[in-house]
Order: sequence, then structure tokens, then C-alpha cells
Amino acid sequence: MVAGIQGAGGFGKTALLESIGATYREAGVPVLGARELDRADEGAVLVDDAHRLDDELLRPLCELARRPGVRLLVAYRPGPRSEALGELIGELGAPVLLGALGLEEIAERSGCNALDWVGWVQTQTGGVPRYVSRLLAEAEPGRAELPARALDHFQHDLDQLGETGWKCATAMAIGATPHPDLLAAVVGTDGESIAPVLTAMRSGAMLGAEDALLPIVRAAVLRLTSWERRLRITRKLVELQLSRGGPVLPLVAPLLEAPMALLPEATLAKAFERAGDEAVQVAPHLAGRLLSAAVSAGVPASSVVARQARAAAVSGDLDEALRLADRVIVDENAPDRELGVQVAAGVLAHRGLLERSAELCRWSAAKLRWPGDRAFASVGLIGSGRLAEAEELLQTGDDAGPPTSMTGAATQMAVGVRESVVGSATTALSTLVRAASLSEPLGRGVLVPETPAAAAALVALHCGELDVAQSTLDRAVETGAGGALLHNRHRLLSAWLPLVKGDTVTARAKLPDAAELAARDRLMATAIEAGIASRDNDMTALANARAQARQVAAEHSVDLFSLLPLGELVVAAARLRDQEWIAPYLDEADALLERLGNPPLWTSMLLWKRLQAAIVLEEVEGARRCAERFDALAHHNALAGAMAEAARVWLQVLGGEVDQEEVERIARGLHGAGLAWDGARLAGQAALRTHDRRAMLSLLECARALQGKPPRPRAVNATGPESELLSEREKEVAELVLAGLTYKQVGKRLFISAKTVEHHISRIKQRLGSGSREELLTRLRELLGNQD
Repeated sequence: MVAGIQGAGGFGKTALLESIGATYREAGVPVLGARELDRADEGAVLVDDAHRLDDELLRPLCELARRPGVRLLVAYRPGPRSEALGELIGELGAPVLLGALGLEEIAERSGCNALDWVGWVQTQTGGVPRYVSRLLAEAEPGRAELPARALDHFQHDLDQLGETGWKCATAMAIGATPHPDLLAAVVGTDGESIAPVLTAMRSGAMLGAEDALLPIVRAAVLRLTSWERRLRITRKLVELQLSRGGPVLPLVAPLLEAPMALLPEATLAKAFERAGDEAVQVAPHLAGRLLSAAVSAGVPASSVVARQARAAAVSGDLDEALRLADRVIVDENAPDRELGVQVAAGVLAHRGLLERSAELCRWSAAKLRWPGDRAFASVGLIGSGRLAEAEELLQTGDDAGPPTSMTGAATQMAVGVRESVVGSATTALSTLVRAASLSEPLGRGVLVPETPAAAAALVALHCGELDVAQSTLDRAVETGAGGALLHNRHRLLSAWLPLVKGDTVTARAKLPDAAELAARDRLMATAIEAGIASRDNDMTALANARAQARQVAAEHSVDLFSLLPLGELVVAAARLRDQEWIAPYLDEADALLERLGNPPLWTSMLLWKRLQAAIVLEEVEGARRCAERFDALAHHNALAGAMAEAARVWLQVLGGEVDQEEVERIARGLHGAGLAWDGARLAGQAALRTHDRRAMLSLLECARALQGKPPRPRAVNATGPESELLSEREKEVAELVLAGLTYKQVGKRLFISAKTVEHHISRIKQRLGSGSREELLTRLRELLGNQD
């Protein structure tokens, strides 16, 4: 038998030969080596690492392979191959190919069935048996961490590469691409000397896909290479990248942990500065540290202050961003002053100080020009109720610099916001959506007070175009429009959409971590939390949201773009019977809208929320005043028209006049205009106030349908042994509770107290043997829903 065994280093060739050799010996067949060919007829010749043999041994092996009846097994790596080895391999025929270990094999070797951890082991080692064994011998099963002792075993592998090979491995571990010319330039040799090194690394199973170092090999190289050598090679790589204009962030970011790299040094100083600019878009948390490192390495501190302010802003440190930006703005000799203004304007708007942001942009438009300054100033002025000043600013002068995407998007946004105040909702929305589309290429590194996508979404929400709002926000989140500072704003506006539909589960799931939010975003998040609690009838959560709202409202000035959350908080305050704290903010909102001429688009939604608050408080006169004001707004857009009709019907319902067909028509009209939950609430509240049992049940089903729930079979008159467990009054109470009414609402409908309702439910729970509220509701659905 003549055969070859091919596999890279560490794939088990030696172990396989030893196993075969043991089998031969057990059978009484002598096992011979490459230097015992004269006895080949007496036994089996097993040759390991044939790629290391010289021609004087390979040629006799080749002759032996041609002899009939000989037993010869030769193991070798894929390369490099001498001419003599190639000839021998040709005589051996198709080899036995040794492959990497799969997940099942690794799991069996490790004795651990945790699929995630086994997959991690395979990723780190590439499935190379030798590396798997090294890792499993030292690793703690289930813990995804490369032990130092496992990495230390690579010392011999790296020594075998030689000095040039080790340098190449270090360069690749630092971030160099495995191109011979690049590696040659880094290690100071020629390209022809690199090719054998790469071949040796491949045959030694050090490289994976696209000739990248396997993760465990890379970690070993970085551990076993001194900082001095790594720094020398990094500096050379940096010099090459700087000369080519290539990215340096991956090369120098690890040096932040090396104190010696932060000493004055021209090349690294320039590299840290460049890396800081690169990190703003891809790794904001590193940008500030890299720019500080640049200063430590010799870059003049004054030359990077504006960029440090931007880095602080995009990483969420708004206090530091504003402090640094102010330093730049007041220093007439500081470079990048216009960037300092952009940062400060964005941070001020983010903190809910839109008017101050607008003033800064307007000052900048006259002193320090930057793309979009005039337009952003106009948007802020309009949002603060200063329409005439904004229009004057828009009509005077040109934008700074050439007509870029930034200037075009900002100008269209300003035009769209103005149109939302003085013109058509449809025109305003289409203009803002186009502006949002134009701003998409600006990416994540731009700092602005507001994005066209956010403005478009707000206008869409105010006129009931929820699909437009959703698609615009989805694109903004996907493209990172407005950078890190505006990311949460887009997410919060996206969370508002399911809230409008009454889908509190989705709305809650979309809320970002409140710890990350500044005033403007915290106001929106708090309003969403209050809206969720209100729709879920969770008074404890509503009270908690109220406490947060009082704090954040004190920090946030009232502007046009905060009216949406303000309206939701008005309803929450009414439900808690705590309207006094929010009254001053409503007065500010009224004054703002009055200065803008009470634009229908922005006035109608807040007015609708005030109507809902009056309904909650059963203030009929206050509700009537709101309804009368809707008459002047109904013409502007479909949503305002639906609100106006609904306001009229609400007055009738409050007065005890419930026209079932009209209520259902108006409720469906609200649903179609974008206020799905409000439509369901109108139908549900009308059901509470009608004395016609058939109308009540029909309205309850209408409310369920508008909430997207399937029709529920009604069985108040159910008969049979199980239904006899409940009295007629208990069946009535149970049906209303199943319909989603609170104990207080059930009591009002049946003219009993909420405490009596609670007693009824307690008795029902005992009779049905239910251990929890969820179990009770399930049992009631079965009992009352099994017959018509």
C-alpha cells in the first residue's frame, strides 16, 4: 500500500501516523523510517514531515514508491514543495486530506454541549485540531476567553517562522493586509522574501479566510511580541498609511493602552489626530481619547479643541462638548470655530434650548459661515415662534460655500417647516421628506440641531400620515442621519407611532435606555411612558412618569417641536388630577402658537389633547370650548377634520346622548385619519354612557375592532351547569371586565361603586377556583364565550 497524507501543521498527521504505526506493530510488522529504506521489504515505511526532507532522502522514497508490493505512508504539508517532493507526491497518488474539526467533534472533545461556546472555540481556532487541543487544555468550559497559557504554546510556532516571519505575523496582527509588497516595506526586505513566509504560515495553519491570522494566532502574536517591536512595526505601518491617505484607526487605537506610545513623537501624533477624526463616525467613544493622545504626542492642543468638542458630543458627554465648544467660539484665533458653533448649536437644541441654538446659528451666519447655518437658524426661530425673523433670514444672502447636500437639505427643511406654519400640510410634508432623502448621504459624522427626518416625522404625526412617518424614520435610523446625537430622537419618534395605535407593547420595546437621554429626548421618552401607562390604565406607572415629567419639563423650553409630548402629558396630568404643574407650560404653548398665528397643523393636536383632558375631568364647558375652536381648523387637513367631527360627538356623549351609528362612524373616521387608539376610546366611552344594552355591546365590539382585536363571542345569557355558578349581575360585571373596563368604569356603567365591583370579582374568583387574575380572565372567556 502506497499513500500520502496531506494536512497543514496541527491537523494531526503525526498522530495519524503513530496510530497506523501502532497497528502495524501489533500485527508484527516492523515500522521503518525514511533512513531505513534498505529494509523496506521487511516492514512498513512511515515518513512524517516529508516537506522538511532534503532531496537526498526524497529521491529514494520516490523510487520506493514505484516498487510493487511496498508499504509506504508519507505525511506532508500542502507547501512549500521542492521539485523532488512534488515528484514523490505524484507517485503516491491522491492523498488522504486531513480537515478541520466540526462543531460536533469539538463538543465531543470538550465535553461541553453549550453550542455558543463550542462555536466560539471553532471561530477562534479555525477548527485546527492542535489549536483546539491547546485551548481546551487551558480554557474553562463555557467561558469565552483565551487563556494566557494557551497562547504561550505558540512561541515555538512563531520561532519556526524566523525573524522575518515573526515580523510579518506581527504586522498582520496589528492590522496590515497580507500583501507581499506591503509586508516587505514594513519589515524592510523585498517582496520575494515574503512569499515563502506566507506559504509557511498557510501550511502551518496560522491563516484563515483571505489569509487573515486565525483569532487565536493573532492573540498569541500580540501577547508574545514585545511592545517595543509592536510599536516599531506600528509606526512603519502608520507612515505607509499616512503617505497613501489610508485609514489609521485600527492601527493606533490599541496604542491608547501603551504609555510609551503617548510620548512626543511626530508620526504617532499625526496618526492619533487622523484616527480621532476617523473614529467620530465609526467609534465615537474612542474619538476623544485619540485626540487627547494626539495632544500628548505633540499636536498643539488649540488645533483640536473643536474636534474634541464634536467627539464629546457624539459620545454623549454634552457638558464637556459645550465647555469645549464655548472655548473655541470665544477664541477668535482658534481654528475650526465654525465647527465649535455647530457643536454648541446641536447640543443646545438637544438639551431643549431651541431658541438659544437658533440665536447661535444666526450669529454664526453673520460671523462664521458653515453649510446650513442660516437654514438651521430659521428652523429654530420658527420653532420658537419668531416667524418674521426667520423669513427675513431666509430671504437674505446665500448659503455658505457650494450647494452641497448639507446646504440643500437644511434649506429644504427650513422651507418645509415654514410651509407647515403658513401653508399646506401636504406641501410641507413632501418638502420635508425630500429634505430627509437629500440628507441621507451626510452620514453619522454631521452634528445638526435637527434633522429633516425628525421634522418630517413630526409634521406627519400632526396630520395623521403615519406610514410616511414610519418610512422616513426607518431610513433615518438605517443611514444614521444626524449622527449619534440624533439617533435616539429618531428612535423615540418611531416609538410614538405604535403608541398612537394603542400598541403599548411595541412602543415600550422601542424605548431606548433613559440613562442615555438629554432633555429633549427625555421629554419625549417620558411622554411615551405616560402614554403607555395611560393606555394600560397603570396608575402607578403614570404617577412615576408624572414625577419625571415635572423635572424634565422644567429643563426644556416650550417650542413648536415639543408640543406633541406636551399634549400627552396634559392628558396624564388630567388623569392624575394634577393639572396645576402643567398649566404654565400650556400658557407658553398658547403664546407660542398665537405668535405664529395659530397654525392649524400644530394647533390641532395639542387642542385635541386638551379636549381629551377635559373629557377625563368631565369638564363639559372646557370640552365645549375646545370643540368650538376646532371649527376654524377642520379645513386644513384630514386629521384636523376628523378631530373636529369627533369633538362634536364627544360633547354629545358627555351629555349622555349616544347615537350608536354616528359614534361608530366617527370612531372609524379617527382610526382612518391616524388616531386608532382615540377612535377605540371614543367607542368604548360611548358604550359606558349608553343605557341601550344592545348599543353598548355593539360599541364595545367596535372599540375592540379598532384596537385590532378579534370579535369576542358574548354570552351574558349563557345557560348550563357552569354558567349557573354566576349570578346575572356577576355575569354583567365579568363581561365588562373582559371588555377591558376598569373597576371604576364598570361601576359607573352599572351604577355601583368600584369597591362593589371589586367584591363581585373576588367572589367570582372564589367560585371559579382561579388562583390569579390571568387565570380568572381565561376562565371567564371560556365560561362566557362558549355560547351565544
